Amino acid sequence: MAQDMTLLWGSGSPPCWRVMIALEEKNLQGYNQKLLSFEKMEHKSPEVMAMNPRGQLPSFKYKDYVLNESYAACMYLENQFKSQGNKLIPDCPAEQAMMYQRMFEGLTLNQKMADVIYYNWKVPEGERHDSAVKRNREALAAEVKLWEGYLQKGSCCFLAGKNFSLADVTVYPSISYLFRFGLCEERYPKLAAYYNCLKDRASIKASWPPTWKETQGQDLLKDL
Repeated sequence: MAQDMTLLWGSGSPPCWRVMIALEEKNLQGYNQKLLSFEKMEHKSPEVMAMNPRGQLPSFKYKDYVLNESYAACMYLENQFKSQGNKLIPDCPAEQAMMYQRMFEGLTLNQKMADVIYYNWKVPEGERHDSAVKRNREALAAEVKLWEGYLQKGSCCFLAGKNFSLADVTVYPSISYLFRFGLCEERYPKLAAYYNCLKDRASIKASWPPTWKETQGQDLLKDL
């Protein structure tokens, strides 16, 4: 099974990390993989473009089936390998509803995070405005407070119920990215507890971004 899978990925990318966590959780180690460099623009290489015309990572293929959207790949892996590895969709209707809700809310968190972190990379210097930076940071702060509130009401270790689920597979990389960019643990204690609680989970430890082990994070979000 795993030998029929190919993953092209970039270190530190939350979408790539989601797929890698899902593969670990489903005991699908041994898949074909290739680490590519965003800095060297390897995500625009012919190899990637052949699998993903948008030139984005991850690019994931199982047999002849291509799933380049990370959420799609994670959901597909859970559905195709239900009896293998850890169960990632709870049976309890309430927990399952919360899992799907938190999963897709995670996309909003990711977008608001990207609006702040990637602003200077994506917006040409002549088009940047302090008002946009302020607006984006305020939107991200409100979003982060929302997630802090979610964790105050439930478990500090899981986003949807009593067990690790697809909500954690998809959102944990984004939470980690916030702390990588300097989010204050003292200001957001529940998010920090969640981040630290899952750090040593086997699937997360095995797929931890290699560049994060070698380099220091940044402090862009320290005052958020």
